[in-house]
Amino acid sequence: MKYEWRKQEKDLYSTKKQPVILTIPKQRFISLHGVGNPNGPEFSQKVQTLYPAAYGIKGAYKKFCVDRDVIYDDYVVFPLEGVWSLTKKGQQLDHLDKDEFSYDIMIRVPDFVPDELVKPTLESVKVKKDLSEIAEMEIKEFPEMKVAQILHVGKYDDEPASFQKIDALVSDNNKQRISKIHREIYLSDARRVEPDKLKTILRYQIK
Repeated sequence: MKYEWRKQEKDLYSTKKQPVILTIPKQRFISLHGVGNPNGPEFSQKVQTLYPAAYGIKGAYKKFCVDRDVIYDDYVVFPLEGVWSLTKKGQQLDHLDKDEFSYDIMIRVPDFVPDELVKPTLESVKVKKDLSEIAEMEIKEFPEMKVAQILHVGKYDDEPASFQKIDALVSDNNKQRISKIHREIYLSDARRVEPDKLKTILRYQIK
């Protein structure tokens, strides 16, 4: 049976245009850290490193499942995500400077993929694909957390209007945003979709 995140985890990945509050379970990711403008070549290189790694793990898992009694013997690779913040300099500025973004760009690894498959697979992909940056890749685990999120449709630069909607919901429910760090889940491929039609889940942690 194939695990499809759009079907099995609708609440997490199919948010409508109205903000919601929900609890996110513990999750595991392969991740690359970076600083700078996401429109630059360094960011693109990190994305181009993450996808071969994610598909390599998927392929290794499918081989692992041969002749094993498992519920899921395959899965759809999860969407690209980014955890976004600012450098200390960026936090002190009175305007947004994209060169001062600090980010972790990542792809989720399903819980049912054994830990012992991940690191050897990353090393194998590094050699086969000649991707030296995989050496910098981290395996990150995020604990269960309560969040507020919304589906933003449109340009990335127009996200502040959607964040205002999340803020209003959080305030109405007597909750508080924990930090200025936020997460973006990219449901659209920016290389193939018009900017006005991009679908991005915006999320931040609350208490």
